[in-house]
Amino acid sequence: MFSVFQAIVLGIVQGLTEFLPVSSSGHLILVPWLLKWQEDPGLAFDVVLHLGTLLALVVFYWREWLEMAMSLVNGDRVRRRLFLLLIVASIPGAIIGVLLEKQAETIFRSPVLIAGTLATLGLILWAADAFGSKKRKIDDLTFVDAIVIGFSQALAIIPGVSRSGATITTARFLGIERADAANFSFLMATPIIAGAGLHEAHKAFNAGLTPQLGWGFGASAVFGLIAIVWLLNYVRTNTYRPFAIYRIMLAAVVIAVYLARA
Repeated sequence: MFSVFQAIVLGIVQGLTEFLPVSSSGHLILVPWLLKWQEDPGLAFDVVLHLGTLLALVVFYWREWLEMAMSLVNGDRVRRRLFLLLIVASIPGAIIGVLLEKQAETIFRSPVLIAGTLATLGLILWAADAFGSKKRKIDDLTFVDAIVIGFSQALAIIPGVSRSGATITTARFLGIERADAANFSFLMATPIIAGAGLHEAHKAFNAGLTPQLGWGFGASAVFGLIAIVWLLNYVRTNTYRPFAIYRIMLAAVVIAVYLARA
């Protein structure tokens, strides 16, 4: 059985990388691989980590979700429209996630594949953030925009792509300013993580509750909240370029380690 220390490390990794555009699924595979941890935490632990980041989202965005829910009865057209945009944006990811669930647990877990997607999406994020006018707000999003961003979110089933990285990159290409691109990405994450987490939650309970699950959940929730707050403050005055550089550098490290171990 993996240790409490390993559970906390993976919880921190999940919490930070779920919301920073660097790929949480990729890091959860690469960290044990780089450190040569032999124990496999298992699917139940992965589910619990995602429920931790879901808690972080609910804590931070509960007011926005309450206002969107109330808009269904109080006539707030702006919030109701945002709610519908989020529903539309969530559909592609839900469908593709179900269709490619098996592949995500097997053939998509290669460190070399992850290195490739890290570097490729890093370069695309850099380009999306650097070029073109980026003055549109969340309220300017159309339903076509939501579908396009939704399909980009679906690509995150491949480790190394990054759900937040893909959606933020696409939003930037569509001209959305940095903070609103992150906000829409995080709001989109709530239903997709909730759906996936609740769909698999029974596996965590069937596996039995352990201290490792509790520590992993807590670390994921706390550091997920820290990541949300920090990133939203950071991108108000800074670019996404450091994340693109980090992705490329990590990809180079992974390839170097892979070749050294071959």
